[in-house]
Amino acid sequence: MSFTLQSLGLTHTNGHVALADITLSASQGESVALIGPSGAGKTSLLHAIGTALPPTSGSLTVLGQSAWRSSAAQRALRARIGTVHQAVPIPPRQRVVTAVLAGKLGQWPVWKSLLSLLHPQDMAGARAALERVHLADKLFARCGQLSGGQLQRVGIARVLYQEAQLILADEPVSALDPTLALETVQLLVQEAKARNATLVASLHSVELALRCFERVVGIREGRIVFDVPAAQVSADQLQALYAAQPRVEAPSCAAKVVAAGLAMPAHGCR
Repeated sequence: MSFTLQSLGLTHTNGHVALADITLSASQGESVALIGPSGAGKTSLLHAIGTALPPTSGSLTVLGQSAWRSSAAQRALRARIGTVHQAVPIPPRQRVVTAVLAGKLGQWPVWKSLLSLLHPQDMAGARAALERVHLADKLFARCGQLSGGQLQRVGIARVLYQEAQLILADEPVSALDPTLALETVQLLVQEAKARNATLVASLHSVELALRCFERVVGIREGRIVFDVPAAQVSADQLQALYAAQPRVEAPSCAAKVVAAGLAMPAHGCR
């Protein structure tokens, strides 16, 4: 298993229950989409899987290890986990090449990591990762000069360069237009599948979740509502998940693609 959560709960210091009795696991190489209304607990679940937030109850095993054994073990484990943030935490004055190479900081020796801050150690590797998200021309740009969507793609390029065994993506394409969002999610799914890495992504777009992922987990009020193959998600399940939210119809992938004038993805999306 890539990760296993057993009866996991997370309560913040202010008493807010973010997650309650979460039992969830994924095999190595699976692609899993997390969907649900805003505030449902999707981001908290990603943080728990990524060992950024210790649970208040239950247990968690990630990449064959029990989390929080020791500081050294946790650092080694996190070096194997790649995270794509909705708002990428990159200093505005940092060069794009440096931001991408930061993906390997947990794997490089300290001397190489420090040297790379002064003189990028693998410009060819950074350029190759940026080419995959159509940003090779921004290699030496400062991150503060980029748009929100470009910064999200820099964050994705960093994870591609990292070659993580577990990829956690929190609304990774929220700032992208629909065509580029589809292409970028497809890239993440393909990359994970090609390297037998596990991908877990939270998405506001139900359509992207159903089209591009093998499995969909619906979350509401910190609890799992359903966990099924994407092809088995029903309109009734979606309506229950988003009750009191704007009505969500189960989209027909082919009809949506034709209506939008987009080409059907060749790999990774239905």
